[in-house]
Amino acid sequence: MMSSILDSFQTQSLAVVFGATGAIGGAFVELLKKEGRFEVVELARSGGRVNLDVTDESQVEAAARDISHHGPIDLLINCIGLLHDETGIVPEKSLKQLKADSLTAYFRVNAIGPSLLLKHFTPLMPRDRRSVFASLSARVGSLTDNRLGGWYGYRASKAAHNMILKNAAIELERTHPLAVLAALHPGTVESSLSAPYAKAHATFSPYDAAGRMLSVINDLQPEHSGAFLAYDGSTIPW
Repeated sequence: MMSSILDSFQTQSLAVVFGATGAIGGAFVELLKKEGRFEVVELARSGGRVNLDVTDESQVEAAARDISHHGPIDLLINCIGLLHDETGIVPEKSLKQLKADSLTAYFRVNAIGPSLLLKHFTPLMPRDRRSVFASLSARVGSLTDNRLGGWYGYRASKAAHNMILKNAAIELERTHPLAVLAALHPGTVESSLSAPYAKAHATFSPYDAAGRMLSVINDLQPEHSGAFLAYDGSTIPW
């Protein structure tokens, strides 16, 4: 058996992965199953154990209600995100390329979707032991670290994602003092999401990226709740 990278979680834990059929989500699922200590529930827009469109609150609420029968959730990982798609949405290089429909799509997937997951799934986290909700963000969502500009919709929606998660961490501390909510930057991962934009960057395989982030997750403690962290555990400025 592989050595554990998640030994801070108890055996027979429950893990939920959102976006489980994507490159990073699939890697998380495989690594979690190899751990041997998790029952893993896979959710994705299509092809998952549970099909879920995170922008549809009725679907999110129904999925949470269904999974609640499995018991408290010790680990939740959100891998859902939009950078470009087949409808023509691409990162903008200038103001003149902004389109209301594209901006709306970015915010629906990257900010509204995660907020609905937080709303309906954090109540399922245990109150009497440590648990983690990790949601994939992006370094380009940092206002402080923005030196190049561009990518208006993606940057802004990820910045909104980070604020929503930070707010939720503050609120959840009152009811779930041992819970940890964290925004994680995975680095540039070899996937269809990053492929058109990865040439100038060092890249990780999905399994390498997921493994690194699981190591970060393993070390998270309640005092880290609301943090914005990179795959190596370093703090990213807001």
